[in-house]
Amino acid sequence: MTAPSSRNDGDAWIQCGLGHTHWGTHGAAGVLAIADGMVLLQHRAAWSHHGDTWGIPGGARTSTETAVEAALREAAEETGLPAHAVEVEREVVDDHGGWTYTTVVVTAPATVPVEPMDAESVALEWVPIEQVSDRDLHPGFGRSWPAHLEVLRRPV
Repeated sequence: MTAPSSRNDGDAWIQCGLGHTHWGTHGAAGVLAIADGMVLLQHRAAWSHHGDTWGIPGGARTSTETAVEAALREAAEETGLPAHAVEVEREVVDDHGGWTYTTVVVTAPATVPVEPMDAESVALEWVPIEQVSDRDLHPGFGRSWPAHLEVLRRPV
């Protein structure tokens, strides 16, 4: 596995209190974008951590940004999804004993056109919510998806 060139002060591997290796010394964050009953999924490049799986755009936080800022920045860098096109609904924190991954759930009024903006993505797709589980999901996203799905299915 090869790391991308360093872009921020959080770009490095770290071992959490649970003994797992993670990317992002200050934690990481990603965007779970929802629009028109669809979820934006990223097919991760083979060289990336848990590569050749489907997940959400995201990455390492810097030492000076919030999880929301990091998630929106990463989504824009990786997919071209503009922050002004989405509304932040909630943050879901997965704490690994000193290292956290924050999923920032956002909604958009429509499926915004996106395209891979860097080598971290093989493809991007708006996938119907009920078909997300049919993909070979990134292990972390796969563990969290059932809880996200339960919330998404609740009546408003």
